[in-house]
Amino acid sequence: MKSPIQQAGYVMAGIVFAILWASASAATKIGLLSAQPFVIAIARFAVAASVMLVVAHGVMGQPLPMGRTLWKRLAMYGFLNVGLYLGLYVVAMQEVSAGLGALFVATNPVLIALMGAVWYKQPVGWRTVLSFTLCMAGMLLASYPLLGESYATPRGLAVLFLSMLSYSAGAIYFARRDWGNLHILTINGWQTLLGGLCVLPFAWYFYEGAANSFDGRFWGTVLWLAIAVSVIAVLLWLYLLRDNPIKASAWLFLCPIAGFAIAAALMGEPLSWHTWAGVLLVMVGLYMVQRRRAHRETTGGTSHR
Repeated sequence: MKSPIQQAGYVMAGIVFAILWASASAATKIGLLSAQPFVIAIARFAVAASVMLVVAHGVMGQPLPMGRTLWKRLAMYGFLNVGLYLGLYVVAMQEVSAGLGALFVATNPVLIALMGAVWYKQPVGWRTVLSFTLCMAGMLLASYPLLGESYATPRGLAVLFLSMLSYSAGAIYFARRDWGNLHILTINGWQTLLGGLCVLPFAWYFYEGAANSFDGRFWGTVLWLAIAVSVIAVLLWLYLLRDNPIKASAWLFLCPIAGFAIAAALMGEPLSWHTWAGVLLVMVGLYMVQRRRAHRETTGGTSHR
């Protein structure tokens, strides 16, 4: 039984996580005013990886990954979860509003459930299909008015969706691999560094000096994405998961709401009934997946129905 102070701390952790996680889209849009997408990505990965690896190995004294197998797994996870996912994401954000970026990210649990079932040839229950359909309908509904107001393009939405598929594939890969006794900071630090190396050739090839201004806005974006989002938000999420995995998923419902609110406040992005109806459909889809997961973890069942 938690004390009132512990309960308040848990709630505060959940609220801060949702705000920080949802702020990534707006921060990325702000950074794109100063630099090219791959330049922002490389700087973010370098700072985030450095912080996590210094803490993991320098402060906590965690051992280095040992063996070719572990390094291959870290490289593959980094490619899917950082290089491909965030590389495509930052490119897509050039042509997609910050609010839509946060909404698409919120659908990851549904994509993971669907892709996991297909990947491992498990039966896909009607709830999973319906939740995916609701999320897709919600994203399209929220996107519709923004397409006509130059806040989104079909190409940007397609690239953003591909980035979500990569993230989901990375999450499934991570869950199905044995990571030995590696600390989570060690895993995250090295996969961020290795994933960043995958983006480096593209950053070099597309680099244009005149398109980049390494001003306060650029560094503010990089530090926010690297420290607030990649480190603090992830650690808060791990704390919430460790406390109660089922309850932790409820905080994901705040992310699309916080994302649109932040985008409207900082970027002046429009909000309409399409926005809130789309968010509602996505939240219903998320609820269906999280409810099914909670039921399975409570009963130990394997049914997808």
